[in-house]
Amino acid sequence: MQRRTFLQLATGGLAAVTTAASKPAWNILFILMDDLGWHDTGPYGNAFIDTPNLDRFATESARFTNAYAACPVCSPTRASILTGKYPARLHLTDWIPGRKQWPYAKLLTPSFNQELPLGETTIAEALHPAGYKAAAIGKWHLGGTGYLPTDQGFDINIGGTAAGSPPTYFGPLTLPGLKLEPGEFLTQRLTLEGSRFIRENPSRPFFLYESHFTVHMPLQAPDELVDKYRKRNTADVDPIYCAMVETADLSVGRLLKALDDSGKAKNTIVVFFSDNGGVRYQSSRPRPVTNNSPLRAGKGHVYEGGIREPLMIRWPGTTRAGSVINDPISSVDLAPTLCEAAGARLGKVDGVSIRPLLRSGHLTERPLFWHYPHYSDQGGKPAGAVRLGEWKLIEFYEDSRLELFHLADDPGERRNLVRREPARAKKLHELLADWRTSVNASMPRPNPNYDPARASEGLTGYEPPTPPA
Repeated sequence: MQRRTFLQLATGGLAAVTTAASKPAWNILFILMDDLGWHDTGPYGNAFIDTPNLDRFATESARFTNAYAACPVCSPTRASILTGKYPARLHLTDWIPGRKQWPYAKLLTPSFNQELPLGETTIAEALHPAGYKAAAIGKWHLGGTGYLPTDQGFDINIGGTAAGSPPTYFGPLTLPGLKLEPGEFLTQRLTLEGSRFIRENPSRPFFLYESHFTVHMPLQAPDELVDKYRKRNTADVDPIYCAMVETADLSVGRLLKALDDSGKAKNTIVVFFSDNGGVRYQSSRPRPVTNNSPLRAGKGHVYEGGIREPLMIRWPGTTRAGSVINDPISSVDLAPTLCEAAGARLGKVDGVSIRPLLRSGHLTERPLFWHYPHYSDQGGKPAGAVRLGEWKLIEFYEDSRLELFHLADDPGERRNLVRREPARAKKLHELLADWRTSVNASMPRPNPNYDPARASEGLTGYEPPTPPA
């Protein structure tokens, strides 16, 4: 079936009512990509994939170089974004429903919540008393019936289900509130729905959670874009993946244009983020999917390639256009920041508002934490991590092995400094252990059927080991 030409399609506490003496409430446009790597776009040094809209957005925004997802896989990070809480505290520590237990792996991984608990307060729920209209458009992956966006404070759900990926990016396809015609492209349609929501909310402040499926598997994109990258001929990344990244960029451009055309850009906070690192390898494909270099590994790993994300924020009057922020922040910080902007109450959270940082200040140094007690489809092993300043410690739960890195000098995490810095490693390890206790983190336990010869049976993807320097 002939698919439509995508480039042709792509061109096609506060009061809800303000007075003359009051400022309009802040609208919020949160654009979340799925599996987009830290190095996949122009603002983060990728000169191969064309991302002109993100390049332009970077000149208007604050760009973060040390922004992190709270987990190296999707569902936990998405939960942290919406609640401001660490996945370990939420007991939602793997993608839903998670992979089956490897029968002969060294550890038995813990069970976890199969949905975002209804007792948790989401950004959408916090904004409702302030008169906001909230829409979730695209991927949800935080529970099915009874736990969908409209059960978690959103007025509108378009496309959101329990599933983490679509069966196809091209119609025919039916999702909640959405029916794609044959050949219609999902990313484009979700963008059109988001643009319509922006245009059709002239009086109420809005929160638009534009949560794309792209660039998650299956790798699919419009033919003309795929052909463009095949002609560029590189072995480092998949041409279909490159085309998917460009469709993400085109979506950003259209959403920003909708803001401009509606006259709402001047009082809209725009956030661009990804839920975990890029997928490096998939066993069914002959070449790497993407290249997270200089960062190590990718999705499913607590190394930097799995958790460091592209983050750009445009907040008129608060962010400095074209500024670069190097301070480490986490996805748990986004909810308290956005709720503070709206004058909304979120309750007790793990994150902090980063508004002082956006105003060219600094945050008080604090540790950031990760807890991933699972085996990932990409070869990641159960592990936890803590970052404090420029230092990062990883603990691997199979054998209690520690790795210590100084990220300013070694962003690729090649030089383990545990033996050189034993006191620092001990301090960070204690900090990580105390934090796990404080959030009542669920831990893996020894597997009585452990068989070293068969431990990796069932692995569907992998990340080749990186030799130490």
